[in-house]
Amino acid sequence: MEKKFIGAGLLSGLIAGIVSFVFARFYLEPVVAKAVDYEGERSEAEETLAHAAGGHSHGDGGEVFTRAMQENLGAGVGNVVFALCMGAFFAVAFTVLWSYLGNRYPATDARAVAAVLGAIGFVAVFGVPFFAYPANPPAVGDDDTIGDRTGAFLTITIASVVLAVAAVVLALWLRPRIGGLVSAVVGGAAYLVGVGITIALLPSFHEVPEPVRNDAGQIVFPGFPADVVGDFRVYTIVNQVILWTVLTVVFALILGAMSRSKNSTARAVGATHG
Repeated sequence: MEKKFIGAGLLSGLIAGIVSFVFARFYLEPVVAKAVDYEGERSEAEETLAHAAGGHSHGDGGEVFTRAMQENLGAGVGNVVFALCMGAFFAVAFTVLWSYLGNRYPATDARAVAAVLGAIGFVAVFGVPFFAYPANPPAVGDDDTIGDRTGAFLTITIASVVLAVAAVVLALWLRPRIGGLVSAVVGGAAYLVGVGITIALLPSFHEVPEPVRNDAGQIVFPGFPADVVGDFRVYTIVNQVILWTVLTVVFALILGAMSRSKNSTARAVGATHG
């Protein structure tokens, strides 16, 4: 049964990755293109300013991959691989959780467990890390702090997942004592307190490019467009909502099909021996 769950998770992840890529290709990639164009134009303005001041600039050596390859093959592979990983982790988490709930509470609907797990996964893997460090398009962020930003993001992501697991364990432990609803509220509150403390201890980064100014303080090139940042973040959220929704729904549908197949087999065996 565990292998079937893993297979269901991988299939669900594959479908979710394809669907989320289609959305990203038509909505996210045009915003990324605007950010890339801004970055190129800003570099030209800075080079012109440096040349006028008697300095010199260094080329970036050109693109290793074309934009067409990045927004199609690169983005497609990235979306699918990420979704496959999430599908595998989802299946493992479901297997562990169902081995506990299925034995102790046989009347529990496996599809409801998958739905709750999908909501927890979305919040723990994407929601909280995004709240702490919202996604930014290319050209936003200082190259000198990329290591610190990456480390902080990985820290809050790992902490969020670990705290979510601890919250679920706490809720399941409290369920026989104080009831399912109250134990869920307590577990959720404990999770929020934990991630709140973690976020407060981590550094913050505000690195949206300001306007380029000359020595006289005059603006020679505008700062990064706020609407591009806003659109990128909104579409990123929608993209992740689509990914986790499709992953969860497909996984639940497969569980339903597996359950019906198991029941049909059991009835057939019963009729044979009847």
